Amino acid sequence: MRGAAHFLDGGGEMADAIRAHDWASTPLGPLEQWPSALKTALSMALNSKFPKAIIWGPELITLYNDGFRPILGDKPPSLGRSFRDIWSEAWHEIGPIAERALAGEATFIEDFPLVIDRYGYPERAYFTFCYSPIRDENGAVCGMMDTVVETTETVEAQRQARLLNGELEHRIKNLLSVISAIINQTLQSQDSDREARHALTQRIGALGKAQSLLTRSSVAEANIQDVIAESLAPFQGDGRICVGGPPVLLSSKQAITLALAINELATNALKYGALSNATGKVHIAWQAGRPDSDDEFRLTWTETGGPPVLASPRRGFGSRIIETALAHEFSGEATLTPDPTGMRCELRTRMNVLGGEHG
Repeated sequence: MRGAAHFLDGGGEMADAIRAHDWASTPLGPLEQWPSALKTALSMALNSKFPKAIIWGPELITLYNDGFRPILGDKPPSLGRSFRDIWSEAWHEIGPIAERALAGEATFIEDFPLVIDRYGYPERAYFTFCYSPIRDENGAVCGMMDTVVETTETVEAQRQARLLNGELEHRIKNLLSVISAIINQTLQSQDSDREARHALTQRIGALGKAQSLLTRSSVAEANIQDVIAESLAPFQGDGRICVGGPPVLLSSKQAITLALAINELATNALKYGALSNATGKVHIAWQAGRPDSDDEFRLTWTETGGPPVLASPRRGFGSRIIETALAHEFSGEATLTPDPTGMRCELRTRMNVLGGEHG
C-alpha cells in the first residue's frame, strides 16, 4: 500500500492513519483509485504546518493533517467522516460558507466566533480560516480545503484588555462601597464586639481573596471554579465539600459577590449546618448552557447529613448577600431554603448575562 500512495509521504501521523484506513468501503474507494486532484491537494495539506483539512465530494468526506488534530479536541475519530457531521453543532453557521466554497467561491474570515462542542460541553471559540475550492483538471470543483488557525486565546486576551480598561476606573469605588456595606451590616447584626470583629475580618478576607484572584490574573473576569475554590479554601481539608461544573467566566462584580455568598454559606455550615458535625457534606454544582445564549445557568449549594435546619425569622448579612446582592449581580433569582435535611441555596440566571461584557 505504501508504494501506491507516495502522495502521502512526509505527511506525519495522519498520513499513516490515512494509509491504514479502510477506504475501499467508502465513496472514495481504494487509495490507488483516488483522483489526482485529491492526491495533490491532500499531499500539500499533509506536508503543511498550518492546520488543514480536505473536504471531498458530495458526502463531504474529511481528511486532515497533524496540525488540524488539536482543533478537533476530544471529538470522536473524524477521519473519513462527513465534515457536516463532525461540526454538526455549528453547521448552521459554517455550512453556508462551505457551500460557497464548493460552488467555486473562496472565503477568508478572521476571528469568526463559533459555539462548538469538543470537550463534552459547549464553548465559545474563535477561528481565522479560509475555505478554498479544489478543482480537478477540467476546472470542476470537487471539494474544498479548510486552512484554519484557532484564535480564541488572542481574541479573549484583546477582549479582556478592553474590559480591564473600563473596569479599573470603577473597581476601587465599588470595592469601597462593598466594604462600607459589610461594616454597616456586621456592626448592626452582631451582639458582641468579639463576634463583630471576627465576622468583619472573615467577610473582608473573603472579599480580598476574590479581589486577589482578579488581580493575579490581570483580567476583568474570573473562572467560577477559581472563585469557589478560593472562597472555600479555609473550609477544605477533610474531603466533605464536593465541587463540580464546567468552565464559566464571571465578571469581577459577579465574582466578588459570589465569593462573599459562598463564604457566608460555608461559615453557616461550619457553625450550624453540615460541616458542624463529623458526617455532613456539602455539594456545590452548576450547569451551564451555550455561551451568550438564553440557556439557563443554575448553581446549587446543597447540604446533607448535618443537624436539622430550622427556619429563622432573622434575615442576616448572608441572607441579604444571597437573596439580594447575588440575584442582582447575576440578573437572576437566588433562593436560600432552610430545608430540614440541610441548607439549600440555588442561583438561576441566563448564560448571556455572565462575564465581563454583561455583568
